[in-house]
Amino acid sequence: MFSGIVEALGSVAELRSEPPGCWLIVREPKIAAETAVADSISVNGCCLTVVEVKGETMAFQAGPETLARTNLGDLEPGSPVNLERALKANDRLGGHFVSGHIDGVGKLLERHDHGDWSTFWFEVPRRLSLQMASKGSIAVDGVSLTIVDSQPDRFSVALIPYTLAVTTLGPLIVGGKVNLETDLLAKYVQRLVEGKDWEDGQQEMMKRGTRDEG
Repeated sequence: MFSGIVEALGSVAELRSEPPGCWLIVREPKIAAETAVADSISVNGCCLTVVEVKGETMAFQAGPETLARTNLGDLEPGSPVNLERALKANDRLGGHFVSGHIDGVGKLLERHDHGDWSTFWFEVPRRLSLQMASKGSIAVDGVSLTIVDSQPDRFSVALIPYTLAVTTLGPLIVGGKVNLETDLLAKYVQRLVEGKDWEDGQQEMMKRGTRDEG
């Protein structure tokens, strides 16, 4: 579990092919010095397991599902990545609960810069917009953000200068892809609504069966 508060901006040191997946090797001296094999780290919002630590680098194994369904498959040596270590039980929760399980990939549609501040509009799969609302939480490349406006196919966020300076969102250009994770509570609310439809359908089937038997 994570909070969506990025600890450091790492860089991809190497991508080593391991069909059908690959080894993703990330350089970040401070986090690497305090990390051990089997630790969980959020990389651009994806929860990955450390499989090797060497000096200033940490290695992760990314499978074909992860590479296909997140922006990790687009990384190249030198690409920046947002890093956050898993929460401790007694940590402060500065952002919101983030699982590190990516729901989908969004695309930057518009970027409006106002001095050192920015407003971003992202394209979002419609199935995810059902789990989003104005003033709700969203993790974008692992960064905990507050939704400003939510529409069926897109949403906006307002970014402060600090976030732009210390995460991958600062240099993001229109057309750039981002990993999206909606709020955990929203997922369960949607599931409860869907479950009500299941119950109504089951009751209707039972009524039909009773009428047929009669």
